[in-house]
Amino acid sequence: MLKKLLSISAGLLLTVSVFAAGQWAENAPERYVVKRGDTLWDISARFNIKPWHWPEIWQLNPQVRNPHLIYPGDELVLSGGRLMLGPGSTGPRVRETSLEDAIKPIPLSAIKQFLKNTRILGEDELRNAPHVVGIEENRLRGTAGQLIYVRGLNAAVGDQFAIVRPLGRYYDMPPVDDGEPRELYRQPRDGRDGRPSLLWRHGPHEWSFKGRVRFLGYEVLEFGTVQVTRSAAVSSALVTYSDFEVKEGDYLVSLNLNPYDDQFVPHPPAQAPDNMRVIAFTDALSAVGARQVVALSRGAEDGVDHGTVYSIYADGETVHDNTDYPKGKSRALFNPRDAKVRLPPEFIGHVMIFRTFERVSYGLVMDSIRPVHLGDFLHDPDSTP
Repeated sequence: MLKKLLSISAGLLLTVSVFAAGQWAENAPERYVVKRGDTLWDISARFNIKPWHWPEIWQLNPQVRNPHLIYPGDELVLSGGRLMLGPGSTGPRVRETSLEDAIKPIPLSAIKQFLKNTRILGEDELRNAPHVVGIEENRLRGTAGQLIYVRGLNAAVGDQFAIVRPLGRYYDMPPVDDGEPRELYRQPRDGRDGRPSLLWRHGPHEWSFKGRVRFLGYEVLEFGTVQVTRSAAVSSALVTYSDFEVKEGDYLVSLNLNPYDDQFVPHPPAQAPDNMRVIAFTDALSAVGARQVVALSRGAEDGVDHGTVYSIYADGETVHDNTDYPKGKSRALFNPRDAKVRLPPEFIGHVMIFRTFERVSYGLVMDSIRPVHLGDFLHDPDSTP
């Protein structure tokens, strides 16, 4: 009933026309019926030369309050450079369809595990996180319905927390050669020395001869929830849910009840951060393609937000100019720098940000014409590097 009331109040979806600002593709159909499984990106890609310009279409008419409230069966009409939802409609209409049926900006199935299971923690968050020191009845592992004992937990009885396990940490450092991008690393957890080996210590190893190493964050796997049953120096908590067994050394962090904001649409960045790079991906060893997730080396403190679209480029290779500087000749020998030439960057595809943390963000590769590799860089999609 609540969903129905929400959809009635929030779903006053107005059927209006908006100018397309010259972004229509030549093969844009006059009419398109929204289908189940469509996303805002899919529909925009059918209509516009630049799919990330979808918000401009809707924002040109202030009466369109929520571009997410379009549903399977709705008809998009393209006529005379104008976009209209529903043939012949001129005013608001009440919809009783559940908000959950509205189409999404991106395919959520492709990023499900990253909406629920993966988080990035800052240095202090991990340093101060309470940790599991034992399981009831002196067991080695705990599951849902069992008690765990936690040290360092400052909470009241009934409070809920998420259980996480560190996977590794991200950092970057200055390049060996001048002019090259900063080198990015994902250092996996070895699991041998507990928290001391995980913490990013401020010391000589954070410096190189070229400059300071920059810590980006800890990647952790969120796999369960607990509820506090006793608050003390060593607290008790009941495991209410877990994807796999809890063990000594796991950490508790605040429970994020709304980890994902799906109320966004594709949009270009206000300003692309410098040297934003692909630092990790999943389900592959060396490269990924469309509909796969990448971790990126910039986050909220760099102005990255949900829905931002970037172009992905690979650095151009450095090649030897054999025409003016033949190998083995004196000119090449005495002019090594001039003999090398850097080729232009190569376009790969587009990525849309769906989750951000302070210094790291996750994005979904929306389309690609070649594989995405570690170290590829991101750029404003409306310009070329």
